Formats: sequence, structure tokens, C-alpha cells
Amino acid sequence: MKKVYLIAAVALLSLSLQAQEEENESDTTRVNLGKTELILVQHDDDIQDTLNIDDQDGEKKRSKKDREAHWAGVDFGFTMLMNPSFENNFPNHPYWKNDAAKSTVWNLNLLEHKFNIAKEYFGITTGLGFSFTSVAFSDNYVLSYNSDTLMAAIDTVTNYSKNKLKATYLTVPLLLEFNTNADSDKSFYLAAGVVGGVRLTSQVKRKGEVDGDKFTFKERGTYGLNPFKLDAAVRLGYSDFGVFANYSLLPLFDTGKTTEAYPLTFGLSLNF
Repeated sequence: MKKVYLIAAVALLSLSLQAQEEENESDTTRVNLGKTELILVQHDDDIQDTLNIDDQDGEKKRSKKDREAHWAGVDFGFTMLMNPSFENNFPNHPYWKNDAAKSTVWNLNLLEHKFNIAKEYFGITTGLGFSFTSVAFSDNYVLSYNSDTLMAAIDTVTNYSKNKLKATYLTVPLLLEFNTNADSDKSFYLAAGVVGGVRLTSQVKRKGEVDGDKFTFKERGTYGLNPFKLDAAVRLGYSDFGVFANYSLLPLFDTGKTTEAYPLTFGLSLNF
């Protein structure tokens, strides 16, 4: 009886080895036991591990690419003060009709993140940046400010080469962004929403000449400026180049000290 068992075991082992050799290329082993067939499948761990590593690296790269937005970068443009009727005209406060060609805005947008909604084609963009704005006075108007009133009067003695009210803001955007291509470097984009900000510093800066003597004057102060800003914002362009326009939803100054004036800023943008 032991011989019978031994012969049977050897026969089964031979069948198993033969089946394994025949199926080696597919990593599948078949063993026939009478009317019963056993199928053993062996996975190639090395190949699977390699595929997993490649997939993970690709997913990381794709994830980073998908979250590229069109906020981080540098904006340069101009500022124009508008009345509540969206006109650059202030009959009772003519000093707020600023010199738009000399009233500049620099936006340094440092951080960005896009939350994808419809893959990389549509999402919500936010970030962090700084805005450096200036309002240049025309006709030699000199700003005068106290705790109750903000106004300006014409200086008939001094000739000013520079006469500006400057302010720096910390800004945070909340924009809906549309892209035409999965690759942001090959995409037309349109972003619209709001940009909020808080004023960090403000000052008046003047340069001029009196009796042939040149001078520079700087003085820090709040100058009745609103401590916060909220702009309706639009940005559009292609790849790293675009244009922007912001219109303030909040008055630039405390309306208890002067009339309502709303900055309109517009210009060019270069995205990082």
C-alpha cells in the first residue's frame, strides 16, 4: 500500500512540474486531479511594484500640474478714481480727479492654490499677495487731513514733480477660474471673483522745488483710508501672459471724512 501512495505522489508531482513549465510564461500553474483542476496564479511583485511607483510619481506630477492657477505672478497697471456713477468726475471735490497716468498699481502675488471642480478646466483659485497702489494728485493739490476731515487745496507756490498718496495692502483672492486646456502653459484662461485686502501701511510722498531748492517730503498716516478693501476682479489671458481689471466695491476713504471714491485698476499680468 505504501508503494501505491508513493507512486501516486510522484505522479502528481510530475504532472505539477510539467504543467508549471508549460504555463511559465503566463505565471499560471494548472494541476489536474482526475476531474478536478487546480489553477494557481502568481503575480510578478517586481513588475507590480514598478507600476505602482510609476503611477504614484505620475499622479504626483499630474496633481501638481492640475492645481496650477493664474494668480501667482506680477501685475502692473494704473489707478483711476471713480464716483458712485462710475465717472472720473468729482464736481464738489475736484482733487479726487486724479492723474491716472501717474497713479500706478503693483501687485506681487506670491502664493496660489486651485481647488479643482471639473478636473483642471474649472476650479476655485485662492492665494496670497501684496498690492502697492498710489493716487497721484493733479493741479498741485496738497492733501490735508485731520481726525474729522480729509480734503486738498491747491499749492500756488511749490512746483511738484511727484505728489502721491500711497498704500500697501495684504490681499487674498477668491476666483472662479476657467481653462481651455489641461496644460496651463497652453491654455486660455478666464478668472472672475473678488479680491479682499487689509491695509498695512499708507503715506504721502511729495517731490518738488521751492525757490530753486529741491526737496522730498514723506509722511506716514491713515489719511482717512478705509482699513479694508474688496474688489470685483477679472483676469484673462493665455499661458503666462494676461490682463487684469479690478473695481473696488468699498469706498477708498472713510465716507464720514470725504466723498465716495472707488478705485478702478487695470493693466498687464505676468504669471509665475
